[in-house]
Amino acid sequence: MNPSSRDNGAQRRQTVRQVLAHIRRYRLPLAVSVLLALVSVAQTLYIPLLIGDAVDCAVGAGAVDFSRLAPLLLRIALCAACAALAQWCMSVLNNRIVFHVVRDVRVEAFTHVQSLPLSYLDAHPSGALVSRIITDADQFADGLLLGFSQLFTGVVTILGTLVFMLTIHPLITAAVVVLTPVSLLVARFIARRTYGLFRTQSEIRAEETALVDEALAGQKTIAAFSHEEATLAQFDGINDRLEKCARGATFFSSLVNPSTRFVNSLVYAAVALTGALAVIGGTLTVGGLSCFLSYAAQYAKPFNEISGVITELQNALACAARLFALTKEPAQIPDAPDAARLADVRGEVAVEDVSFSYTPDRPLIRDFRLRVKPGQRVAIVGPTGCGKTTMINLLMRFYDPDSGAILVEGRDIRTVTRQSLRENYGMVLQETWLRSGTVRENITLGCPDATDEEIAAAAAASHADGFIRRLPAGYDTVVGEGGVSLSQGQKQLLCIARVMLALPPMLILDEATSSIDTLTEARIQAAFMKMMEGRTSFIVAHRLSTIREADVILVMKEGNVVEQGTHGELLARGGFYASLYNSQFAP
Repeated sequence: MNPSSRDNGAQRRQTVRQVLAHIRRYRLPLAVSVLLALVSVAQTLYIPLLIGDAVDCAVGAGAVDFSRLAPLLLRIALCAACAALAQWCMSVLNNRIVFHVVRDVRVEAFTHVQSLPLSYLDAHPSGALVSRIITDADQFADGLLLGFSQLFTGVVTILGTLVFMLTIHPLITAAVVVLTPVSLLVARFIARRTYGLFRTQSEIRAEETALVDEALAGQKTIAAFSHEEATLAQFDGINDRLEKCARGATFFSSLVNPSTRFVNSLVYAAVALTGALAVIGGTLTVGGLSCFLSYAAQYAKPFNEISGVITELQNALACAARLFALTKEPAQIPDAPDAARLADVRGEVAVEDVSFSYTPDRPLIRDFRLRVKPGQRVAIVGPTGCGKTTMINLLMRFYDPDSGAILVEGRDIRTVTRQSLRENYGMVLQETWLRSGTVRENITLGCPDATDEEIAAAAAASHADGFIRRLPAGYDTVVGEGGVSLSQGQKQLLCIARVMLALPPMLILDEATSSIDTLTEARIQAAFMKMMEGRTSFIVAHRLSTIREADVILVMKEGNVVEQGTHGELLARGGFYASLYNSQFAP
């Protein structure tokens, strides 16, 4: 056995254990479902006995025993009705169990995504995560439902049929048992080869979903650069790989039914031949042979179903394995057990000898030091990639420094809860984010209990009130996912209004007016100046005209603060900041 087969087998067993652990939560409905399956199978297997007796009541012309036949027919009808009712109730219960299990797994996966570190989300396409939580969960549900519906019932039918056949004619039953392992070996052979194919198929499907998600989000950019053909070629390449993998999985899975049907036909032929000989020898009646042939057909049918179920289960387990793998990804470092809430924040921040890199081989920030007094406005400037936004990520504790410490009010932020830390920051980023909901819901994201007057005041301060009132339903206008119905500038105004409403003691403005026209920007800068009064503010800006009034300007280059001072002081030094400023404003 090659190593990949061993790995697949170990992973499959681990996945089965995890699935069973989730199913165990629904033991009571599962027990009722098992009981109903037993009732359904028992009634179904009892019917051939009654049919055999009925045949023996009508073995020749003029030799029909109607007095015995009528009650037998009535019992057959009652047994069929009872089996059908039990089967229906079992199907309803199985559906409930399966969809509760899949709901639990999907909720666990989505909940775990909320706790994953930003580094994981940065490294994995959002489309791939969507594919796991949505598509893989659906595939898992389909396979699990088929397993519940047919696997247990099929196994019970096989065992029950053997018991009934043994009571009728042990020798013929022995012939059936001898041929049974052939069908099992065929199913096992195919199942071992389909699991790896289905797992690869799920991975490629996730890759394709990620590409589609990326292409739809950037369709304007793709069209602007005439990149449609290259994107289509990339999609075709992934789609071709998915087709080849799916075709292989489908080919092997399609072998199951004809293979098991061939084996089952051998079983039926063996029963018919040995049964006919037994009738001739007088050891079996015609009705008994009829009963035996019926049992042989019932015995064969579950093998076809179980073989198909096993194939589908390989797909379900492969999808479940990807879901469970997501839930096993290491979560972000939790808050310390003794972490306290950060309260009474005035805005004193200290950065002490902080070093950080996204990857060990590419150092970014080294030995960074900074002390900010309450109410100071700190501007962070520098060329692209120098570490400005990374510094914001560290202040918000989206990432933890590799060494050193960041203190707020003299406390290491790793000793306070993340929630209380972030509640004391108001952040407006260059990349806007709006949820699918009303304008009001987007503005009150941080203050859900705000009054209409407070919401309107925050919108007016951010110069968003005017365009909001021109919307079809004003503040109750529903904006689509990501605010697709609004312009980029309007989206940024709503994000600014969101912070204006919360007014926390510390602010982070990362290119907060990058998508706003010059006239509106001048008005918002005035509003920002008012908002920043008495609040510690960190301002990241490429347009240096927006940070002239900052109390401290940090000039970053290759992860280090190379200059520090006020606008006038830095210009007078004629250093790197002066070079940056003059490159924007020199004639």
